[in-house]
Parts: sequence; structure tokens; C-alpha cells
Amino acid sequence: MTTATVPPSIRIRAERLTAGLGAELFDVDLAEVAHDAELFTEFRSLLLRHKVLFVRDQPINRADHVALAERFGTLEDHPVLGSDPTHPGLVRIYKDLDSPPEHYENAFHCDATWRDNPPMGSVLRCIEGPAVGGDTIWVDMVAAYERLPRNIKERIAGLRARHSIESSFGAVMPTEKRAELHRRFPDAEHPVVRTHPETGDKVLFVNSFTTHFTNFHTPENVRFGLDYAPGAADLLRYLLSQATVPEFQVRWRWTPDSFAIWDNRCTQHYAVQDYWPGVRRMERAGIAGDRPF
Repeated sequence: MTTATVPPSIRIRAERLTAGLGAELFDVDLAEVAHDAELFTEFRSLLLRHKVLFVRDQPINRADHVALAERFGTLEDHPVLGSDPTHPGLVRIYKDLDSPPEHYENAFHCDATWRDNPPMGSVLRCIEGPAVGGDTIWVDMVAAYERLPRNIKERIAGLRARHSIESSFGAVMPTEKRAELHRRFPDAEHPVVRTHPETGDKVLFVNSFTTHFTNFHTPENVRFGLDYAPGAADLLRYLLSQATVPEFQVRWRWTPDSFAIWDNRCTQHYAVQDYWPGVRRMERAGIAGDRPF
């Protein structure tokens, strides 16, 4: 592993939630982090170290939520989920009894890998949560890659894959709307193993938006058609299944005004929908990223 050296925390107390992924922060005010350059530098270092940070009891306003996310970079909207009308880029993920079916999250995914430049990360706040249930799981995809068998690492080196919004959010839309969504956001192609641009870590970079490999059909991989179609699909399913390994995961129980801030370049997440007929209302500021390599 080639993780960059991260300076120790000075002002913020961080307690790890697992040996490898996630930390809960104490003695911190996110509104202050949003407006204090030195404190934000420490905060960003903690994010690089732990990949996902959690903070409770942060009754900050929407402007400070946006300001914190904008410290990392430009915010981006979502073509399907609605945004707060006065804070563009603050996406509302509201789940109640009449939520539309396309607003699902209960699949392991990196946000918006159907973009050529997927998000760098997100700042997510719980506005209202159910009495029980509604946790979110995050997965360390650096560890998922590191723990792959050597022969699998050799097999996927250099492979590339397509990521699609049409086959996920678009699948429940009428044909015309689905086609229009695809025209606006054609499939993106990314390496199956990406390199984290700040730490140098290798990351297994396939998720529920991934549909197929684009360069698998070579003489080295294919003898007959069964190698090309089922063979590639079986390999992709195996790689996708790595996100389900508990040893790579951390699970967070939401409370109102709690936050999660994660690095979308090296994690996946899964919002557990086990709270019906409860209500779960979240607001997320997604941060624009760069092209994976």
C-alpha cells in the first residue's frame, strides 16, 4: 500500500469505529470547520486517513453545510433527485410512504460513477430519521482490492468497465424519459482498479452502476463465446460481491443532526431500507471530482 503520510490530529478528537474504516469525531463544530482554514486542513487529513467521518449533534444551518462541502470543491446537482431550492447542490433524499420507486439506495454503490468525473466525496446530514432502522453501511474498497487473490488482481489489471445511470435510475422510467436520460448522461468508462489521486492507494472501482467490462474480449481471455459473456459477467459479479464482506464495512446509526463525510473515490455505501413505515429525510452535498485513472 502506498498511502500518503497524514499528519496527526491536533484539535479534533477522532475515535476509530473499526480497525480499518471510519472514525467518529468529537470536540468539533462543523460550522467552524467550514470557515477555519487551519481546522479544515486537519479535517481533510482525518478524512484521508479514515475514509469516512461521522459527527453527531451538529445543528448547523444549510448555508454552513454547503460551505463545508465547498471547502473540498465545487458542488454538483443530481439529475433525478431534487435539490433544496435555495441551496443548489444540496440534494434532498427524502423517503416516506409515497417516495417514488427510483429513489432507492439499497445497493452497494459509489455515488454517480456514471459521470466521466465521479464525485470526490459527499457531506450527508440526517434531518429526520425513523425510530428504528435506516442505518448506512460504508465499505473500504482499498481493503477490498488488497485482499483479492493474486490471480484475480492479475486478471483485472488493465480492465475497464462501463457505468450507467440509464440501467439504474433510468430503469423505472418510461422508455422516452429513459432514452433522454441516457442522451444527457451517456455511459462512462472507468478502470476496474483506480488509483486514489491523493494517497496513491489502489481501489477496486466497480459498483452497482457498473454494467460490463469494455476490453475483456481478447485472445487471452476468450476461447469460445461462453468465456466472453458468462465468463466476464461471472468475474464482474465476483468483484461486486466484495462490497458485501463484513470485514470491509462500518455501519452508522443515524440521529437527527448527525453527519457523515466520505471519500467517494475509495468507498462504497448502502442505505439500509429496513424502516418502513418510518420516515427518513437526508440532505447531501456532493463534491465534484476528477477522472479516475
